Amino acid sequence: MNFYKNLKKGAVVAAHFGTTHEDTKEKTIDVINKKLKSEFQKLDFFEVYTSRIINRILSKKGINNLNTSQILEKLYKEGYQHVIVQPTYIINGTEMEALKREVEMFNDKFEDIRLGTPLLSNVDDYFNLIDIVEKDIPNLEEDKAIVLIGHGTNHPAFSVYPTLAYIARDLNKPIYVGTIDGYPTVDNVIKELKRDKKTKLVLMPLLFVAGDHAKNDIAEDWKNTLEENGFKVELNLKGLGEIEAIQEIYVEKAKILENTQPEDILLKKAEYAKGKKACH
Repeated sequence: MNFYKNLKKGAVVAAHFGTTHEDTKEKTIDVINKKLKSEFQKLDFFEVYTSRIINRILSKKGINNLNTSQILEKLYKEGYQHVIVQPTYIINGTEMEALKREVEMFNDKFEDIRLGTPLLSNVDDYFNLIDIVEKDIPNLEEDKAIVLIGHGTNHPAFSVYPTLAYIARDLNKPIYVGTIDGYPTVDNVIKELKRDKKTKLVLMPLLFVAGDHAKNDIAEDWKNTLEENGFKVELNLKGLGEIEAIQEIYVEKAKILENTQPEDILLKKAEYAKGKKACH
């Protein structure tokens, strides 16, 4: 389905969780905004920070960002009818669920509104990420490993982290996965590292931006704990959003929406009810 059919006034919206750290913002959010703006020249570009907490902190500094509902209401009132929303999330967790719900609230206000997917949304995404990380930190010694550290979540999407770890192990890659707040824990990772006789580590955020979590939880808490357990630790504190190949993945996910309307499961179920055969 051609997104541009009957296009009169359209927009592309980059939906970021957000950050208060200007140094990482310049290397991640600003860069991908520029790429999306360049790629979608038929559309007007906008961005949102979906974190109300970050927006509140920034507002005290005189920086006022619109959240998702506010930007969509603005676009509706200004006559936009075609909208692509591309998140820069890592997983389909709580933030993505909230974003979906906010976008759905505006379905009947736009002729065509399409929502992209986070970095890890299908099986190929996991393989691609492992390949990118391996290329970003190449030529590891036999006893050296990369430890990717994500935020973690209580959402059912927590399974992303052990899935990524499983695939890395299945591929025999020296890549391990832990979370700041969730599973796998630092203790789980330590157990696996010792089992595989890894003594040297490179810690890398499994985060889009390298803000508070990277600078505090990873660079201090995780690093200290691992060193106390006898590991020699290096830090590679850059957000995934700084890696060009990752930036291109988000752009490609947005471009897919030009010709693909996200599946509506309720419409699909309605078709099954009318007699369409389901594949099982």
